[in-house]
Amino acid sequence: MKTFLTLSILLASLTGCASWVQVTSAGQSVRVVATASEIPNCRRIGQARAQTLGKIILVERGAQRLQEELQSLARNEAGDMGGNFIVPETLISNGQQTFGVYSCP
Repeated sequence: MKTFLTLSILLASLTGCASWVQVTSAGQSVRVVATASEIPNCRRIGQARAQTLGKIILVERGAQRLQEELQSLARNEAGDMGGNFIVPETLISNGQQTFGVYSCP
């Protein structure tokens, strides 16, 4: 019983609270907007594909945590590409999401 309780606590912390993604210094300057129409004077410079764990030991991770990690990964990639805005282009599927990368004046 003690082992089960310990594993339950560990699993809960991994699925709900744990985040392994840190925004880099390049990613700090990248903002997330909902649609490209919010940034009309910007140039699309590419695409960032972000992927993280959608499940841990057959347990779905929290949607909010998953979204935050995917956005952080995309911000980091966009910053490395010279972009300063990202726009989600797909819904999250199996822990993956695609973002458009934009450079705005």
